[in-house]
Amino acid sequence: MFELSSDHEDFRRLVRDFAEAEIAPHVEEWDRDSHFPVHLIPKMGELGLFGLEAPEEFGGAGMGHEGFSYLCVAIEELGRVDQAMGITLEAGVGLGINPIQTYGSQEQKERWLPDLLAGKALAGFGLTEPEAGSDAGATRTRAVLEDGEWVVNGAKAFITNSGTDITSVVTVTAKTGELPDGRPEISAIILPNGTPGFTVEPPYRKLGWHISDTHGLTFEGARVPEANLLGERGHGFKQFLKTLDDGRIAIAALAVGCLQRMLEETTRYSQERLAFGKPIATYQGVSFQVSDIAVMTEAARLLVYKAAWLREQHAAGKRSMAEVKQAASIAKLYATESAVTATRIATQVFGGNGFMEEYPVARFYRDAKILEIGEGTSEVQRMLIARGLGLPAA
Repeated sequence: MFELSSDHEDFRRLVRDFAEAEIAPHVEEWDRDSHFPVHLIPKMGELGLFGLEAPEEFGGAGMGHEGFSYLCVAIEELGRVDQAMGITLEAGVGLGINPIQTYGSQEQKERWLPDLLAGKALAGFGLTEPEAGSDAGATRTRAVLEDGEWVVNGAKAFITNSGTDITSVVTVTAKTGELPDGRPEISAIILPNGTPGFTVEPPYRKLGWHISDTHGLTFEGARVPEANLLGERGHGFKQFLKTLDDGRIAIAALAVGCLQRMLEETTRYSQERLAFGKPIATYQGVSFQVSDIAVMTEAARLLVYKAAWLREQHAAGKRSMAEVKQAASIAKLYATESAVTATRIATQVFGGNGFMEEYPVARFYRDAKILEIGEGTSEVQRMLIARGLGLPAA
């Protein structure tokens, strides 16, 4: 059965020490100013956080599929200090690096991976569109092959890591034709930042994740070489669905970081805060709420690392992809909804102080909601779980 090894726990301490030293002292200011700390990305690269699964030939750690659970540990620990920095790593690896690493040609890997794995550059993943969110098959962005070049027109929305000073490339899905059955042929195309006709829109004003870099993208006659096709033509939708399976586990790990922090904050505060001459932890109304957070944290962590373990076992040929998909959706659904609940409870335990930005529970409260939306909404996860159970499709 799965369990985290002593090496995992050593790695956890390494990432926690980094987060406490490099992020925690500044996070309130960065969040207030919506400042993306680009200087931390190379430091995360030096720790090897971007290359845990990547081959050594491109600068990765060479851990292969066994590196996925380590990535989840890293995301959890960064997310425990700040959710926005956790999503920066999750998107940088799962949505930026992994598609190129998994489906890219040797030339594409040699061109893009070394800097991405070293933290010298970031990459984005352009799937969501203004009118095509969960319905990714409704993609309107189009790419037409003309004189050996893809000409891309369209728009993407809510794209993480797409507009930083070190963003090097964004991979986008686009309609490249029509299949024999009339469905759209969707392919993935690599667009380097700075490509004429490729515009990064101003950053969004967001409820949470203020530190994370998030933009809309527009393409007006953006031209890239035919060789920038990622993987096989017409397989883009399938490629990104596989990418999302991994992303759901990683987002769930981010939610575990949120849960762990809420458990620590409410445990501490409930013992320090006095009401009627006694710590509020002595009142069942409070202690039961903190206990509920403890239960959710433990359950979510077990679901997440079971899913990560199954994913690694599948890569080794020992488990089916259906098992991974089901476990990923269950972990994502439970962990993210629990995180939203835990931040609400924590804010209540803190009372008036929980409503004040100087206390971290306020920031985590704002940050948690998006966990139920990104990488497939809670509704999508319930649909996938039901499908995995063999229930009739709607």
